[in-house]
Amino acid sequence: MRSTDEQMYKSIFDNTLEALKHYKKILFLTTSNRWQGEEGGEKPKSTQLAYEIVKRLGGPQVSIIEVPLFTIHPCEGNVSTERGNTCGVADARTKDPFKNPSGYHRCWASVNNKDDELWKISKELFASECVVFFGSVRWGQMNSTYQKLIERLTWIENRHSTLGEENIVQNIDAGIIIVSQNWNSSQVLDTQKKVLEFFGFNVAEDLCWNWQYSKDETDESQSSYIDAAKQFAKIFLGE
Repeated sequence: MRSTDEQMYKSIFDNTLEALKHYKKILFLTTSNRWQGEEGGEKPKSTQLAYEIVKRLGGPQVSIIEVPLFTIHPCEGNVSTERGNTCGVADARTKDPFKNPSGYHRCWASVNNKDDELWKISKELFASECVVFFGSVRWGQMNSTYQKLIERLTWIENRHSTLGEENIVQNIDAGIIIVSQNWNSSQVLDTQKKVLEFFGFNVAEDLCWNWQYSKDETDESQSSYIDAAKQFAKIFLGE
């Protein structure tokens, strides 16, 4: 990686830190995963980044939820049925006031799977001023946990798009930070920013960026993966 790239990313990182200082209640949702038995307890780079930001911020109240550690069932696909779009309808509301204090959580997969823990995410989300998603690019798309989470949150978008109700995230700023090795991260970033706009979030540019180690999509050498971890730590973790 060139020194100019290193300085550019450090500047982007600093801008993100500065932007986050203006919020009182922030939610970080990390979605990349590692095997829990990984030697040394290594977390994915994007998750490390979330914790590093919290360490450097100091002031604002930030909640970190590592989404892969929760039981999140797959989306049931209720958006497109012969009966129309039944995602996010009032009958799908989680009735437990502890799990759903805002009354906003409406998801059939939560109703149909008693062990589902999506409510732990939505409860924090609706109590926050800002949410930032962290994840990785795998085979040219966001990692599978991120995609599952976004699909399970579709009822947020349906509330105002299909059902004609209020936009329940119109006062929440959102960002997405992506880490990848060698392919397609800028295109993925553009797509996911658009997804967050469709949901109704206020997408904050200073909270949306990607770090890709190499521009060579064919470079999958062991040395490049090892060097990527070193370069990432040097730029973002001060190592």
